Amino acid sequence: MLDIALLPGEYAVCRMAAGSALPPALSGGLGATDVVTVSWTADGISVICPMDRAPAQAVLETAWRCLRVGAPEDVAVGGTLAALVDPLAGARVSAVVFSTFDTDYLLVPAVRLGEATAALERAGHRLLG
Repeated sequence: MLDIALLPGEYAVCRMAAGSALPPALSGGLGATDVVTVSWTADGISVICPMDRAPAQAVLETAWRCLRVGAPEDVAVGGTLAALVDPLAGARVSAVVFSTFDTDYLLVPAVRLGEATAALERAGHRLLG
């Protein structure tokens, strides 16, 4: 069983052209629960951020909700993402996942949040907040 916190607000999954400069809004003044992640490849830049911080020049996906997995006691614990993604796949809910040094995050389409949280609870996970 994992503890999962629903972060406030909607999130954006964005694509920017390769070589684009990141706007200052992505790098400072984050709230206590805000999360921003940036990935660079030769093909472009991917950004996940609160919707109100989405770069103006970015192509946006649909609105997402962000779930934060409670930090596991052992960072080397395997199977955490599978324990989250498998129930969502069974409920036919899309997911985007990313990890930080401390924990994992899961994004689900905002319009499917109820189905996603129900699937995770049926799998034995506990939703906080």
